[in-house]
Amino acid sequence: MRQAGRYMPEYRAIRERHGFLALCTNPELAAEVTVTAVKRLGVDAAIIFADILLPLIPMNVGLSYEAGDGPAIARPIRTGADLDSLAPVDAAASLGFVSDSIRLVRRELPACPIIGFAGAPFTLASYLIEGGASRDFRYTKSLMYREPAAWDRLMTALARITADYLAMQAAAGADLIQLFDSWVGALAPADYRRFVMPHTRAALASIKGRVPAIHFGTGTAGLIEAMREAGGDIIGLDWRVDLRDAWDRLGPEVGIQGNLDPMVLLADRDELRRQVRAILDRAGGRPGHIFNLGHGILPQTPVDNVIAMVEMVHEMSRR
Repeated sequence: MRQAGRYMPEYRAIRERHGFLALCTNPELAAEVTVTAVKRLGVDAAIIFADILLPLIPMNVGLSYEAGDGPAIARPIRTGADLDSLAPVDAAASLGFVSDSIRLVRRELPACPIIGFAGAPFTLASYLIEGGASRDFRYTKSLMYREPAAWDRLMTALARITADYLAMQAAAGADLIQLFDSWVGALAPADYRRFVMPHTRAALASIKGRVPAIHFGTGTAGLIEAMREAGGDIIGLDWRVDLRDAWDRLGPEVGIQGNLDPMVLLADRDELRRQVRAILDRAGGRPGHIFNLGHGILPQTPVDNVIAMVEMVHEMSRR
């Protein structure tokens, strides 16, 4: 789900010399940490090193990453009138460093599939409105309910930016893409269908037929059917939903990605093996399963446990 990160000493060594945004926007460095993680872990595909909020940089909202606190927006969007302050975004012109990273990774790993990704419109909107992390999404839902026309205007713009960004990554050589709707689990199903689905569908429809798409969210046990309607060849699951039950609900036409709890990587090897085996058993050998975590790797995770997990999946899958 997230290959390069603070749990890897090689990544921490680079981060001691470079800030997070500097690392994301430098194609050589982003490619280096991507390739290092793939070679160290032995995974089956490379996830390009980037961040879901990169499209917010050219909007001039004051995106920064505070140590220990995550991303912050200095000038959040709280009302419809605030939308006029957002700068237009040309993905190719302002985010081309991600394309360059993909091309460099392709050169280093010619036979390895490359996964590009982007944040979904709702998650991008929530960061823009909240100004950072949130537990209740008070500002986001207030704008959504009180100013639906402004909400639709914002989401339409973000869907277009996301579509352009994904298309750019596909053109650069990404073999598949993943759309992260990290915060969409905060919504009721009816609100998802009314306020979010049309815009997510527009973003995913833009690349349909070009490369396969993984559609992922967290806390979405009650939303997966609606997410399937919104689009995606593969639905990513977090660990809060049973994989077999979710696949039965979605039908055999869709692939499934997931869904080991990242905390299991802190367990001993016996427990790790048991949990990996349980995920594979729930998948039942059906085609279309991508074994993955249900969210990102925690910084405290031992690298050797991640490598062991990959080896376990390969071993048990061959059986």
